Amino acid sequence: MKKENLKRTFDLSLKLDLIKQIERGELRVSEVSKIYGLSPTAIYKWLHKYSEMYKKQTRVIVEQKSLSKKNADLQSRIAALERSLGQKQLRIDYLEKVVEVASEELGMDIEKKSKRLS
Repeated sequence: MKKENLKRTFDLSLKLDLIKQIERGELRVSEVSKIYGLSPTAIYKWLHKYSEMYKKQTRVIVEQKSLSKKNADLQSRIAALERSLGQKQLRIDYLEKVVEVASEELGMDIEKKSKRLS
């Protein structure tokens, strides 16, 4: 028995809707391919035929936006960690000075005793 290939046709409005969703980044070509059982080549043909972006040869760069956002997030995280580190260092310096002054006033080395306890 010979397996027959069914030729399916899709409504133009469906094609245009899918193309718009791809252009907006809501769907990827691979997702449309899996959902509708189409080859990615067929979807790319629709894009070339019906898409305004492809007619203008405009490239959609999704990764660049996400990389920029990720970079900004990392920069803000670094700044927050540097602030926290600076505050901790100030606290350490302050406590060391307190221990030094207390040692001088009491006439004994508090720092050595505290190191023994920990």
